Amino acid sequence: MVERLIEHPATWFEVLHIVITIVIAVRVIMRRPGPGVALAWVAVVAILPYIGALFYLLFGEVRISKRRAQRIAERKGHYEELVEWGIAEGLANVDWSKHPPQAAGMDRLGRAAVGFPTVTGSTDELFSDTGEVLDAIARDVDAAERSVLMEFYIWNEGGKADDVLEALIRAAKRGVKCRVLVDAVGGRPWWKGKQPKRLREAGVQLRAALPVGLYRLLFARTDLRMHRKIVVIDGKVAWTGSMNLVDPRFFKQEANVGEWVDAMARMEGTVVGPLSLVMLGDWMNECGETIHEALQDLGHENVRPKGTGDMQVVPSGVGETNDGLLQMLLATINSAEEELILTTPYFVPDDSMLRALRGAAGRGVKVDLIVPEKVDSVLTRYASRSYYDELMETGVRIQQYRGGLLHTKSITADRRISMFGTVNLDMRSLWINYEVALFVYGTEFGEHLHALQASYIEDSVVLDPDEWEKRSRRERLMENTFRLVSPIL
Repeated sequence: MVERLIEHPATWFEVLHIVITIVIAVRVIMRRPGPGVALAWVAVVAILPYIGALFYLLFGEVRISKRRAQRIAERKGHYEELVEWGIAEGLANVDWSKHPPQAAGMDRLGRAAVGFPTVTGSTDELFSDTGEVLDAIARDVDAAERSVLMEFYIWNEGGKADDVLEALIRAAKRGVKCRVLVDAVGGRPWWKGKQPKRLREAGVQLRAALPVGLYRLLFARTDLRMHRKIVVIDGKVAWTGSMNLVDPRFFKQEANVGEWVDAMARMEGTVVGPLSLVMLGDWMNECGETIHEALQDLGHENVRPKGTGDMQVVPSGVGETNDGLLQMLLATINSAEEELILTTPYFVPDDSMLRALRGAAGRGVKVDLIVPEKVDSVLTRYASRSYYDELMETGVRIQQYRGGLLHTKSITADRRISMFGTVNLDMRSLWINYEVALFVYGTEFGEHLHALQASYIEDSVVLDPDEWEKRSRRERLMENTFRLVSPIL
């Protein structure tokens, strides 16, 4: 055997590949991921000698640095203190009798999973025109008296996004304390431009969220990304939703998918508190400042009710929560009795979500899944399509949106329970990215969000099951191939 190995060096590589595959397979098994994820990684390692093993070492295990883990643990302690204060002040005294019975259960689930209760006493305004969103954020920044908090996955130069930049510069120059987080990878082109320097020179405190590098690669995954979009002004006004700080007229025009279509919610009242805590927790992770120091510095000593809305903020991310956000999404889907509408740009569900959607349609709920006809990811496009047959078999209607790249992430269940935020219905958002979602209980917000979803349906075409069956074998092969690796996309 030894002589054969000496005479045939290529055999060494084959034996080593087998050993590496076995070692990684054992490691995967002992870490106990979902069966689909485990099998996908073992297949990648086995099919792609050495390259597959390298991919696994880089992306196969959800790792964060020891320092980040410690800061997240500290942050949880601060959250608990502030949540207890909010409960003592009566901010969580929701009248559950005016909501479906499932809502109170979701509140308990959210508290157990992430620690944030539903808060009562908020107003909301839904914006679907991205130009109006940028104009309104710039106005809010210009009106700021004490503080501005911002975090985005992407910042892109051009158009009305530059108006927000100028408003920030004006705010910082008049003494408003501005803290801004932009993801290190999502905002990479912007970080290389001139605008970050202009912000810093004006006095804006600017940080890159989850910075990457060869050294950091040894201690944490580099594809863990800060996907949240939050703006908080003076601790009184907050924004969140699907929109990055970009003007779609100047963003990814070369992708040939049309302009990105987004929605944002502007809120006042008690919900501003937990949204502030989420953003400040992310800030603390990058610079070490405590939440208490930041709250005092920014003038966010307390929040007061304004309006009657009942909202629950649910953040998610590695080291923060396990499957809390996924459980809340499943609870929303399972709460529907008559109608369920979902919008997402990227649809790569795990087995539990796929079964929940099929189950909803199977028990007679009218289910519409709205996805863009064209997306900017070839892998995701084919993986998504592999799920359509199973959904349509049970009566789910696949609505293909033709007005651009629909980027809004939302769910309405009977117009009484809603989800609105940054989370895509794919496994990257559910298990890897740092996300934030609003779960809103009540028909007022539900009706507004439902009307927006209905406008998307007007610009969509329902996928015909008979026509879908006529697609080529090549297309089917591509879909099913990418589905095999969908757990690790």
